[in-house]
Amino acid sequence: MAARIKKGDKVVVLAGKDKGSEGEVLKVFPNEQRVLVQGCQMVTKHVKPSQQSAGGLQRTEAPIHVSNVALKDPKDGKPTRVGFEIRDGKKVRVAKRSGEVIDG
Repeated sequence: MAARIKKGDKVVVLAGKDKGSEGEVLKVFPNEQRVLVQGCQMVTKHVKPSQQSAGGLQRTEAPIHVSNVALKDPKDGKPTRVGFEIRDGKKVRVAKRSGEVIDG
């Protein structure tokens, strides 16, 4: 599977309770086909006290399925699909909406 969405990409959530929200991809889980998006799919986790942390309730992000997010177009910021092209002898990711090359 080609890496259409990578760590550091700006994405828009297409489905779920956070539909319409935008964020940066913090981590990618290619085997589970999921991504961790900053500030989206927040869950409450009960954490035991340790020497590093006080414990208690901790809010953290949960992974979202990759089909429920779309890359933000570098030109207009709207959701776009990702394609691949060979430009100057290199394989690059291209936004289907505008044809712009996606950095990364």
